[in-house]
Amino acid sequence: MREFSADYLRRTREGMWDDTRQALCGLSLEDRERVLDVGCGTGELSRVLVEETPAETTVIGCDVDTTLLARASESVPVVAGDARRLPFPDDSFDLIVCQALLINLPDPAAAVAEFARVSSDLVAAIEPDNSAVTIRSSVEGEPALASRARDAYLDGVDTDVALGASARDAFESADLSVCGSARYDHDRSIEPPYDAAAVRSARRKASGAGLAEDRTTLLEGELTPEGYDDLRADWREMGRTVIAQMGERDYRRTETVPFYVTVGRVDD
Repeated sequence: MREFSADYLRRTREGMWDDTRQALCGLSLEDRERVLDVGCGTGELSRVLVEETPAETTVIGCDVDTTLLARASESVPVVAGDARRLPFPDDSFDLIVCQALLINLPDPAAAVAEFARVSSDLVAAIEPDNSAVTIRSSVEGEPALASRARDAYLDGVDTDVALGASARDAFESADLSVCGSARYDHDRSIEPPYDAAAVRSARRKASGAGLAEDRTTLLEGELTPEGYDDLRADWREMGRTVIAQMGERDYRRTETVPFYVTVGRVDD
């Protein structure tokens, strides 16, 4: 299972549920008594679940990374545990939910089966389809270059990071009855005035730091070392253009990540 820093989770999940929570309507949150957020990370979704459930509902966060749990514990009770071996008895909760977790597991169906063991009613997964990410940018070559880097990354990663739209397969393999699936597009935008996170992102592009961190994964696929060097050179040039446009307050970028909320019911 891949591990992520608190900063990475903040950057990728920030604002995800600020605009709309309609995609969560299939979870019947108003009727829940005990909810478990598996792979809760720093607790972004856990906080939403607390806000959307009745005051008497218990929401618990669970993650294998105790460093991330320390942040999540500021909002909800937390328990350290592996998604594939949850430290709870059968039927401990009436809703188990995860966000961007199954895409990082080698056997998503096995994890969903474990969720079903611990749930007495519903299991829900909020998972992206990273193969369908789109980018609009004021830098002309950025969308095509981002697609080139993303395709190379998807080719090298060893889990199904495009699982979102097909998550129902994991549910059906775990003998859950799929009772709903909804798409939610998460937009992450950069526009003036630029905050500190946007400036850091531009600098990472100009230095090629992000690609350098992913180099091992990128080279696990068909990308050659020479191809990687070419990609990183083009990426850094693009980053310098981004910084130049930011200096003129002209840079604008919107990344759209499609998420799918799949809900399954535990059969009696």
